[in-house]
Amino acid sequence: MDLGLEGKVALVSGASQGIGLAVARALAGEGAHVAVSSRSREKIDAAAAEIGAAGAYVHDMGDLDGAPALLASVESDLGPLAVLVTNTGGPPGGDPLEFTREQWQDAHRELMLGPMALIGPALPGMRERGFGRILNISSTAAREPIPGLMLSSAHRSGMLATFRTIAGKVAADGVTLNTILPGRIATSRLEHVYGSIDEAEQVARSEVPAARLGRAEEVAAAAAFLCSQAASYVTAQALAVDGGLMRGA
Repeated sequence: MDLGLEGKVALVSGASQGIGLAVARALAGEGAHVAVSSRSREKIDAAAAEIGAAGAYVHDMGDLDGAPALLASVESDLGPLAVLVTNTGGPPGGDPLEFTREQWQDAHRELMLGPMALIGPALPGMRERGFGRILNISSTAAREPIPGLMLSSAHRSGMLATFRTIAGKVAADGVTLNTILPGRIATSRLEHVYGSIDEAEQVARSEVPAARLGRAEEVAAAAAFLCSQAASYVTAQALAVDGGLMRGA
């Protein structure tokens, strides 16, 4: 299937590794001119070289004031932005009654204000040109809270409501906003949670209906479709890529 991404400019944040890198690779494979960003110059340069990205930029999602400058740099270097993928890490876990006010503020900044600092400046141009794809890489925690990950669950679910609200405002302008909800994907973050990928895989055999961990490339395949011309009538949706892990209807 031709996804209609040839020559379109895309920006993927948090793209130095894991799911973000896989999404950037998938978009580049479809012929998009992909810009990648992360907070580490060394890591993002290496990621860009690995996938043949059109540009690599240093940006911390917590730097709200720096977001417009990132978008301006990408558009100056590559052209008008057509696709924006916001991908962030997750805040720490812990006892839901013991998170400090500072931890709540940090999570809000990273998971809500950070993406919105990019989305806000990107929308006017997309609407004017009649085409835009905005995709947030979230978590199944947005739909089914995960014990111990209250900060992530609370803010990611808030972003679902935010996306649905904005999507209704810009749908007639050819701009879509959708969300991917990854389940247990074999990334370094999951390795940190379980101690090793082998341990996470063993647990997945008994807890995930698909009886295995997902791969970042499987998330990226779904992401590429939602960013495509072919997905023009799909908006305000949250797609779980979780091997059937979520139980809710």
